[in-house]
Amino acid sequence: GGAGPPPIQDGEFTFLLPAGRKQCFYQSAPANASLETEYQVIGGAGLDVDFTLESPQGVLLVSESRKADGVHTVEPTEAGDYKLCFDNSFSTISEKLVFFELIFDSLQDDEEVEGWAEAVEPEEMLDVKMEDIKESIETMRTRLERSIQMLTLLRAFEARDRNLQEGNLERVNFWSAVNVAVLLLVAVLQVCTLKRFFQDKRPVPT
Repeated sequence: GGAGPPPIQDGEFTFLLPAGRKQCFYQSAPANASLETEYQVIGGAGLDVDFTLESPQGVLLVSESRKADGVHTVEPTEAGDYKLCFDNSFSTISEKLVFFELIFDSLQDDEEVEGWAEAVEPEEMLDVKMEDIKESIETMRTRLERSIQMLTLLRAFEARDRNLQEGNLERVNFWSAVNVAVLLLVAVLQVCTLKRFFQDKRPVPT
């Protein structure tokens, strides 16, 4: 399988996986951080795909077969490139539309927060403690990140449900057209049969 462009950190990516193909992506990570990956098959027959996740040392961390979705977290991470592969080799006809999201948390974020706190910390103690402010900001940041993740997940569910509904609508329209065609054919045959019954087969006198 080929390797596509690496997805942006803390972002989502949607791609079309052809039938009988395998697609791999790479995510760089420093040591002692957290990397969470979540994927969903939102289009294609069966809504399933094979998924593997390998460490920078080539160790197989996750291996799933014929799954519609999955969530996996690596913590702490190793320094290097993690390899995420989606395999549709088992399907010879149907291509799959796959959505996945990478949530990357580095310990450097906490250091930046601490550096910001030290820069703005007043020389004299105020009534509101700086530690309480930092804790509130960190809690708000965590909740906002989780809200973004949930909204992204809901969008993926909505896209998968919409694809299913559109597929069902196409099948309903097709079979409805077939039924109408059969009814029309039966009606024509019945009319022709009745005409034959009432035809006067006596020879016309000359």
